[in-house]
Amino acid sequence: MNKCCMFRFYAELNDFLKPKYRQTNFPYHFNGKPSVKDAIQAIGVPHTEVDLILVNGISVTFDQHLQPGDQISVYPVFETLDISDVTHLRPRPLRTPKFVLDVHLGRLARYLRLAGFDTVYENSFDDNEIIAIANSQKRIILTRDLGILKNDHVTHGYFVRSDDPRMQIREVINYFSLHKLAKPFSRCTRCNGKVRQITRKEAESKVSKRTFMYYRRFYVCTSCGKIYWEGSHVGRMQKFLRELLVTEDFLHQEGIEK
Repeated sequence: MNKCCMFRFYAELNDFLKPKYRQTNFPYHFNGKPSVKDAIQAIGVPHTEVDLILVNGISVTFDQHLQPGDQISVYPVFETLDISDVTHLRPRPLRTPKFVLDVHLGRLARYLRLAGFDTVYENSFDDNEIIAIANSQKRIILTRDLGILKNDHVTHGYFVRSDDPRMQIREVINYFSLHKLAKPFSRCTRCNGKVRQITRKEAESKVSKRTFMYYRRFYVCTSCGKIYWEGSHVGRMQKFLRELLVTEDFLHQEGIEK
């Protein structure tokens, strides 16, 4: 027998809904006794984006079974409101933010590494490999594929909304509040290894004579051996990172105009 309950999704969770279902109550028809988690993901919202579910005004877990006539309200992560007395559905944030990215986010991986964030990426990874890496290494999955975030084995993940790499890095920095955790130019953009400064003598045999003549500071990736130097592009990257990592609160406190 077909049964019905009512759903409403709040804030950015509406990004995943068809336009007619956004910011409004809508009916959900079901058979049997599906869990609220199954229903939410069938509607199109990954469970990793949800932090609070109220059924008839009462906080419940993902395992709650739907009943005819239920009114279900679904909320994303709360950043400022005190909801300490209700049931949080997301695992606690990872102490050190580390990422693994899907095959669609190669440019974002380079930007995250440029900002100094530990970021695993290979364009050959399939979903199972990404999930295994995330779980074994305690990494957050960043993806443009909703399917992977609906996998029950995923505990920490985020669906990247933008398809523009420069907007993606801004989105991730802001969503995870990474502004104060960045360590620009500390990781290799090619392999994610750590970068350290080397002497000019160490660099001399590893770069062209012209490069050695024109540049004074050199760095090496401790994993793949790639050599870096402070070329003209560094100034542009420094400007981009400064704009990316400065928060609105800092600008206000310092009296700085954007």
